[in-house]
Amino acid sequence: MVNNNLYTHFAKNFLKYPKRDFLSSDHGSVKFENIHGETGFYVAMFSNIGISKGDRVVVQVDKSIEAVLLYLACLRYGAIYIPLNTAYTKEELRYFLSDSMPELFVCDPRNENSMRELANELKLNNVLSMNSRKEGTLFHKLSEVQSSSFVEVCNNDDLAAILYTSGTTGRSKGAMLTHNNLLSNALVLLDYWAWEENDILLHALPIFHVHGLFVALNCALLNVSKVIFLDFFDSKRVISELPNATVMMGVPTFYVRLLNQQSFNKSVCQNMRLFISGSAPLLSETFNSFEERTGMRILERYGMSETSMITSNPYSGTRVAGTVGFFLPTVSGRIVNENGEEAADGEIGILEMKGPNVFKGYWKMPEKTKLEFTHDGYFITGDMASMDCEGRITIVGREKDLIISGGYNVYPKEVEIVLDMIRFVKESCVIGLPHSDFGEAVTALIILKETTLDFEENIKLILNDKLAKFKHPKKILLLEAIPRNTMGKVQKNILRDQYKNLYLE
Repeated sequence: MVNNNLYTHFAKNFLKYPKRDFLSSDHGSVKFENIHGETGFYVAMFSNIGISKGDRVVVQVDKSIEAVLLYLACLRYGAIYIPLNTAYTKEELRYFLSDSMPELFVCDPRNENSMRELANELKLNNVLSMNSRKEGTLFHKLSEVQSSSFVEVCNNDDLAAILYTSGTTGRSKGAMLTHNNLLSNALVLLDYWAWEENDILLHALPIFHVHGLFVALNCALLNVSKVIFLDFFDSKRVISELPNATVMMGVPTFYVRLLNQQSFNKSVCQNMRLFISGSAPLLSETFNSFEERTGMRILERYGMSETSMITSNPYSGTRVAGTVGFFLPTVSGRIVNENGEEAADGEIGILEMKGPNVFKGYWKMPEKTKLEFTHDGYFITGDMASMDCEGRITIVGREKDLIISGGYNVYPKEVEIVLDMIRFVKESCVIGLPHSDFGEAVTALIILKETTLDFEENIKLILNDKLAKFKHPKKILLLEAIPRNTMGKVQKNILRDQYKNLYLE
C-alpha cells in the first residue's frame, strides 16, 4: 500500500546528505540523519498518552528546533498539527481550544499555570509545557519512552494541519490542510524557484503560519537543505548571516529594516541567489530601493492559509514591482467581475482559483465552506485583483477589509468587537493605513459616549488582556461621526483616503 504521509516524502531524502545539518540555531542543531530517531520519541510519547490518528495537537510555543520536531512527529503519527500565534491571549486561546478540542495542548512554560487552568475548564486531557524538564512536561514525557520507528499510513486527503484564520465576524475559521495540499505546493515551489542541491535557507520567520512553516521548512526538507534557524528577525544578525546563505524568505517589513542599515549592501549579498517576499504587499519603493542597493530583485509571491502559495513572480524572467506574478503551474485561476463574468485584461475583480493545494474546508463549518466555493469548484479568495494580457496578477485590495500588518492578518471586525464593548466607547471603526515599516498599520477611529481623560491609555490597557499585540491599533483617533452610505454601511474607503498619510508624514 502506498503511504502518502507527507513525512515519508521528507524522510526518503534524509540519508542523501545524512551528516548535513537540517536546523542550525543558537541553541543547538539537528542533522538529517537524526530526524527520524528524534521524532520517534515524540511518536512513542503520543502513543503512551493515548493520542490516535486524526486527533488534534495544538501548539503555542516559541520558535525552536523541538517545535519543528513536534510538527514532523505529528505528520508521522497522523495527528493534526495546529500551530497558534504566540501572541494570542488566554481569551483568544479559549476559542481555539474549545473549537478544536485537542487531545494534546503544548504550551510555553512561562504561561503554563494559566494554560493549565484554561485546559481544566475545557476538560482537555493532556497539557504539556515546552522547554522545561520538570515532571509533567513534554521533555519529561519524552524521557520516559524509547524512540519508535512507527509511521502512520495516510491517504492524500487525510488532514495534516489546521490553520486558524480570522473571520470578518470575529469568529476564527480553521482551514483544514491535507498531506497532499502541503506536498503538492512544496513540490511546485521547489521547481518554480529553482532550488539547488547546496542551497542554504536563512530563516527568521515565525513558524506558526504558512510562510515560515509550510513554505520555508517543507521546501528545505524536500530539498535536504540546511536552515540557519534564527529565533526572530534582527537586521544586524540577518546581515551577518547572509554570506552563509543562498535563499531568504521574509515579509516586506524585513526588507524595509534591512535597507535602514548602512551595512546592508551588495557585498553581503554576493552569495545569495534568491530573496522572496510574501504575507503582505511589497511596496514598489521597497522593491526598487532593494534593487538599487543590492543589484537583486526581490521575488514576490502570493498565497493564503487556505491554499498556501497561489502565484509567484518567476525565478527566471522579469519580476515586476507591485505584482505577485503568475498562477503557479498546478493552479487554475481567474478574475471574476461584479457581474460574475471572467474579467477582461486589466479589469478588477475577485480572484478565484483551484488546484491540489486548495484546503479541504473549514473545521466544523460545512455551510461556511460551501459559501467559499463556486458551483464549478473554484475557491473564492475574497482578494480583489487584476490580470494583464500576459497573465501577470496584481492584488489591488481585499473584499473583506483584511489588514496585513508586519505580515500578520488582522480583521477589523475582531478589533471593533472588543472596542465596542468598552463602556465609554460609543462606536468604533478599524482600518489599515499605509505604513513604511509594517506595510499597513491597524488604526482605530472611535466616537466616545462622553469626554474621558486618558481614553487612549485606558483602551490600550483593556486591549492587553483581549487581543494579541499585533492587532492593537498603532493610533486611536477621535471622530464626531463615522461616514456611512444611504444603506448605513460604514464607508471605510473615505476614512482610508482621508488618513492615508497619517504614518507617512
